[in-house]
Amino acid sequence: MKKTGILNAEIAAVVARLGHMDTLTVGDAGLPIPAGPQRIDLVVKPGLPGFLDVVEVILSEMVVEKVIIAAEMERVSPDLRRQLLDRLGDIPMESVPHEVFKQSTQSSRAIIRTGEFTPYANVILVAGVAF
Repeated sequence: MKKTGILNAEIAAVVARLGHMDTLTVGDAGLPIPAGPQRIDLVVKPGLPGFLDVVEVILSEMVVEKVIIAAEMERVSPDLRRQLLDRLGDIPMESVPHEVFKQSTQSSRAIIRTGEFTPYANVILVAGVAF
């Protein structure tokens, strides 16, 4: 049994298979999930697990070159955006309209659905390289 890092087998496997420029989406409970990407549904109840908790664990193991968020997050959920920025450190962030964001999720390797009920609590993580 694994005792540290990402313990969810599906998430650990997706992160291990990512190559440079592959994307992984972490979303709130309401983010539409297109048919193509693997769906990893973690929702237990509203708020559990939280968006930031899931993102934080993934960031501990994934090399992230940049992130993409919906521009609407800044206006509608500014506190969450600020908390996300705190966790990202120096990782660049790109903002796009929510409709563009949703279209971009179609090419994600997987979409992880959290129990987050905060609007626009969604992020696309773009894989970097460790060298």
